[in-house]
Amino acid sequence: MSRDRGSLCLVLHSHMPYVEGFGTWPFGEEWLWEAVGCVYLPLLDVLERTGAAVTLGLTPVLCDQLETLTGPAGKRLTGYLGETRPRFHDEDADGLDGGGERELAAEVRRARDDYVRAADAVDAAGGDLLGRFAAAARGSIELWTSAATHPVLPLLATDAGADLQLATGVAGHRRRFGGWDGGLWLPECAYVPGVERALARNGAAAFCVDQTDALGRGAPEQLEPVATGAGPVALPIDWQTVELVWNERSGYPADPRYRDYHRGTVHHMRPWANGGGPYRPKDAQVALREHARDFVGRALARLDGYAAERGRPGLLCCAFDTELLGHWWYEGAAWLGAVVEEAAAAGLPLRTASDALARTEPVMRELAPGSWGAGKSLATWDSPKVADLAFAARSAELRLVAAAAAAAPGSPALARAARELLALQSSDWAFQETRDLASEYPRERFAGHVAEFDAALGALAHSEAVLREPALRNMAPDLVPSALAAP
Repeated sequence: MSRDRGSLCLVLHSHMPYVEGFGTWPFGEEWLWEAVGCVYLPLLDVLERTGAAVTLGLTPVLCDQLETLTGPAGKRLTGYLGETRPRFHDEDADGLDGGGERELAAEVRRARDDYVRAADAVDAAGGDLLGRFAAAARGSIELWTSAATHPVLPLLATDAGADLQLATGVAGHRRRFGGWDGGLWLPECAYVPGVERALARNGAAAFCVDQTDALGRGAPEQLEPVATGAGPVALPIDWQTVELVWNERSGYPADPRYRDYHRGTVHHMRPWANGGGPYRPKDAQVALREHARDFVGRALARLDGYAAERGRPGLLCCAFDTELLGHWWYEGAAWLGAVVEEAAAAGLPLRTASDALARTEPVMRELAPGSWGAGKSLATWDSPKVADLAFAARSAELRLVAAAAAAAPGSPALARAARELLALQSSDWAFQETRDLASEYPRERFAGHVAEFDAALGALAHSEAVLREPALRNMAPDLVPSALAAP
């Protein structure tokens, strides 16, 4: 067996649709505020404390919004974290006390401090969360980017539309972080043969794919990076390992000692455990250490089994939505920190994607179409329920590409239309609609961007028309309109 045990590559995909300035509760900016307070700040604390060699994807549209936190948006954020949420915690704790639920009330008061600490951290950084991510990238983590607004690339209509998304995303990442090593998160892991050519045109060197249906859960081939003819290397996600966490019935977060995400008080505080009784943080700490040790042991067994069978080291790629760690799974960031510590103790090599790829020879084979959505297909974003969204987005893309051919260079109306197209191409609207997650919000947002897109194209055709003030205040500030001229 090879002396090299291979590599565990943890890829965290961080994403938020553009909600800055588009409503608050229950749908809108509050999603971003909760993610900052409950996910990104605790994650940064863990990464800085442990020096974890983690691959962290930050979508450009998320960065567009984090960039606004040094201004008025940051004031709204700290008001929410430092005033609104603590006040609601106090009200619900008093109500529980009045009902004789002393232990539940105490837990609500304890969790209140999560938000106060987050508000203090935002203030201490002057709202510059991107600066903290950039500093972490100068250490052990590796930053990946993505397409500008997280579209399902196989559903785009033209090469020019794909290049607009990718070139804009890459440009924003380079400006913010001073460079890029070529790691690119393929939105929704949505792949069809040919997507790699668009990635190659825009400088991507590595991306993740879900080949579970094609290869089978647990297949040794899942631990083999795949070289594509266009150049970028595909990292198959090992769903057997991912499901140790990401399974609502059997995954670690379902343990009865963890906090119950689904049961809440009047103001959606969560003082109960999955097992039904009051949530006890000390019990959860014991559980997460057990689960970190179990995860590391299973990852080692997977890598050692591959090396024994194939006589060479494998690359075990385990990817999660970052927002799982802290939002959906309250203890998730702490579990990640424990995994880093347990991996070091057990001799499990935890490496970034580029480091792991430098040590692993890719194989040559065809990649199968797929995604990490329901059914491993594109149905979440292209089914009868959301067909009108898919058709409208493709129609707008074709109209913009045609208009760009005749537009004057630097046209403000063309740039405005391009930004609205990017906004309506986001995969989030169809996802929310398919899953019935946000009432009328996704359709209202989509219709609003279509209307603004139509108005911008109208202004492009009639130069005397005046463009309205954009609601997308900081979305795609590094827009690359020249991409629309792609053949």
